Amino acid sequence: MPEFLTRRQGFWHFVRRVPETFAAFDQRGIVKRTTHIRIADDPRGVRAARAAAQMNGELEAYWQGLAGGQSAEAKARYEAARKRARQLGFSYMPAGEVATQPLAEILARIEALSARNAADDPATRAAVLGKEPVPAVMLSQLFEQYETLTKSSRQDMSPDQLRKWGNPKKRALANLLKVIGDKPVTELTRNDALDFRAWWQERVLVEGIEIGTANKDVGHINRMLRQIERSHRLGMGPVFAELRLEGETQGQRVAFTAEWVQTRILADGALDALNPEARRILYIMAETGMRLSEICNLTAETIRLDHAVPHVVVRADGRRMKTEQSARELPLVGVALMAAQAQPEGFPRYRDKAASLSAITNKVMRAAGLLPLPGQSAYSFRHCFEDRLTAVEAPEKLIAAMMGHKYQRPRYGSGPSLSQKREWLQRIAFNSPARV
Repeated sequence: MPEFLTRRQGFWHFVRRVPETFAAFDQRGIVKRTTHIRIADDPRGVRAARAAAQMNGELEAYWQGLAGGQSAEAKARYEAARKRARQLGFSYMPAGEVATQPLAEILARIEALSARNAADDPATRAAVLGKEPVPAVMLSQLFEQYETLTKSSRQDMSPDQLRKWGNPKKRALANLLKVIGDKPVTELTRNDALDFRAWWQERVLVEGIEIGTANKDVGHINRMLRQIERSHRLGMGPVFAELRLEGETQGQRVAFTAEWVQTRILADGALDALNPEARRILYIMAETGMRLSEICNLTAETIRLDHAVPHVVVRADGRRMKTEQSARELPLVGVALMAAQAQPEGFPRYRDKAASLSAITNKVMRAAGLLPLPGQSAYSFRHCFEDRLTAVEAPEKLIAAMMGHKYQRPRYGSGPSLSQKREWLQRIAFNSPARV
């Protein structure tokens, strides 16, 4: 028998019990609808199954919308109660928690109602005595709630950074919903968390997925739940804590050798499969060690070719810097100077699209045999850059300043000048290809 179908009076009928998750919103208990398809015309229920699947989708959408709407109203009432309690000089707490307070605290709340003649005012009474229940937050609403509660912490992120911030959390939540289904977050149990861990463990063993991928999913869920729990005072406890799978290894990016970059990557025509902007970004990366995202977001204002020391300025410019030390100035020499001269306005094709550029460059370089070792990628230029500076015994302070790393000793003065940086970069500069 196809799912949710039953025979009744010669017709196929859709029948489904209302899940416990939505029982408070839909009082019908069991939903029954006819498909209007005669059993005689569809004896195996093939057409009826398609109709039932559509009805089921519509019904689940209805339940989600109903739960969302009532949750929004409940949240508004709850927030109003918290605000009213603060106005009267009290912290809002649920009625059960109020009952556990010292007698003096309970009496103070009752006296406050009496003094304001508010004992018969339902809203004020609910605020002072904790009668407004904590609003239900469905698991499917977890990311949306988390995003709202942490909005102020992302004001300086660019659209691409916001996308990269949100997508892993959305994926983690989608995986969790796939395993345990939707339910109020207050009904999550340790068994739910252990089921999610077991599901990931099975995928690691059967599909060969990295343990780190599983642990990231668990970490995202745990952080979002902790934020919701703190903000709404749900009293859930650390349901998803201490679930990491053991055996995770940290993947280490492998640097290019200077010889490989010079003889293979910078060989004439080696990167011709890339469009000019992508190719020139790699040339700048090879010579300066900058991050792809830093080069992608250079503009006419931050590419300064008419200066006594031609250089680029790395700064926030509409996006969040990876670290405070990432803001820096880097001289342009060799192939980087040639590439910047060819792109004096920056790289509009890839502005705020470093992830797309990384995928393209890695694909092209791999196809051309330019990534011979496991762990190598376009980012290997940055590791190569640091190795080259170390090889010529550049001062640690100068290396940190050029890489955008924190220098461990206390900072005095303004750091290495552009001229000093250029002097060291010229010592390690590559021979340029015939054209960029």
